[in-house]
Amino acid sequence: QVHLVESGGGLVQAGGSLRLSCATSGTTFKYSGMGWFRQAPGKEREFVTAITSSGSTTYYADYVKGRFTISRDNAKNTGYLQMNSLKLEDTGVYYCAAGSVASTPNTYHSWGQGTQVTVSS
Repeated sequence: QVHLVESGGGLVQAGGSLRLSCATSGTTFKYSGMGWFRQAPGKEREFVTAITSSGSTTYYADYVKGRFTISRDNAKNTGYLQMNSLKLEDTGVYYCAAGSVASTPNTYHSWGQGTQVTVSS
């Protein structure tokens, strides 16, 4: 298990940008893949993006491709999600997770508490 804490969420106008951070504790983060998921009110949690433990490979959902960028700094035990050109439909609670890289939540063993992202018109 890895303890994860997200930060950086907030209110932003459509077209704006936010950078989320996922800080972790311990020394095992560098051995885990990392994913970001989001959940809008009344909807299922959905995959956003993921990155392998080394950072060499990234995966993106089609609806964020070209706008969002995932990265990680294993020396700082921190992951990041840069979100540009935000749309109203990007609104939701964003969660980071550690585990085996996949687009389904059940391959991740550790989750943060989430950070709210609200995009306004």
